[in-house]
Amino acid sequence: MRSRPRTLTAPLLLAAALLTTALTPAATAAPGHAAASLTVAADGSAAFGGIQAAIDAVPANNTSPVTITVHPGVYREVVLVPSDKPHIRLVGSSGRAADVTIVYNNSSGTPKPGGGTYGTSGSATFAVDADDFQARNITFANDFDELAHADQPNHQAVALRTRGDRIVLSNIAAHGDQDTLLLDSANKDRQGRVHISHSTISGNVDFIFGRATAVITRSVIQVTRRPDGTSAGYVTAPSTAPRFPGFLITDSTITGEVSAGTYYLGRPWYSGGDATLHPQVTVRDTQLSDAIRATPWTDMSGFPWQGARFAEYRNSGPGAGTPSGTRPHLTDQQAGSHTPATWLGGWTP
Repeated sequence: MRSRPRTLTAPLLLAAALLTTALTPAATAAPGHAAASLTVAADGSAAFGGIQAAIDAVPANNTSPVTITVHPGVYREVVLVPSDKPHIRLVGSSGRAADVTIVYNNSSGTPKPGGGTYGTSGSATFAVDADDFQARNITFANDFDELAHADQPNHQAVALRTRGDRIVLSNIAAHGDQDTLLLDSANKDRQGRVHISHSTISGNVDFIFGRATAVITRSVIQVTRRPDGTSAGYVTAPSTAPRFPGFLITDSTITGEVSAGTYYLGRPWYSGGDATLHPQVTVRDTQLSDAIRATPWTDMSGFPWQGARFAEYRNSGPGAGTPSGTRPHLTDQQAGSHTPATWLGGWTP
């Protein structure tokens, strides 16, 4: 006589369901969902030994924040956060920017393995194309040796480049010589907003540049001597589109061990000769050392500085000066619209 099929009782059905769930691979998670945290250590003690490897592990089109914690060390690599990987938070574990350094030495004129050269934007040690990126307690550096490559043209060498929107950089350092920090956007019709605080930025020629809308606050901007020992340079070179604000430097310090009166606050960069741009920099409530020239703005590539939106307000220190035809200042009324809140247009970092 054939036996009848056994009917599972409710407890057995529940046990079977739990067993099936336990054996289901974790890979069945919804696409775009990532682990909430990843860890990087240069000494091999963590899941990832490099920054790029950890970023590669974040799935494309991630919809929730992913924190990548980086243990102290020097990470000599070129890193890209692609545009389809938003919401990444890169955090140095020690709380000190000096303890975690991401560094490389490409320059604009460095030959690429496949031919051609990297160009200024492509020289970046660390590049952020994604929106909603954050970095804390990290040093970004480019240690390209200009003297060792004196026969090579185009010495621009970027440490950190941003192209995304809503970028937050806190307690970071960006070190280089020419073109250290490129604050950009995906194109001139798209705004790339960046908020930098409690940070250090160093360089000597156009070392804060690009078309982003950027607020730099409670930070130290260090002007440095050129590699050959000469003292001359430019802090900023904005290439702002006319519909957007440019760079706002506020409640900060601009200083450096250089000769007095040898550095300009900025010059206008009409990228590609695009005369429709309207570069902008406002420096306000900031301590200026004697490194800053009495006439702090100058021309660039045939474009006069007077056509740009350059202004100061309530600066102090030996490098500050009174309003004049060569040193425009905001009125109190104008200064009311040159604040982080108005600059960032509804976005609160």
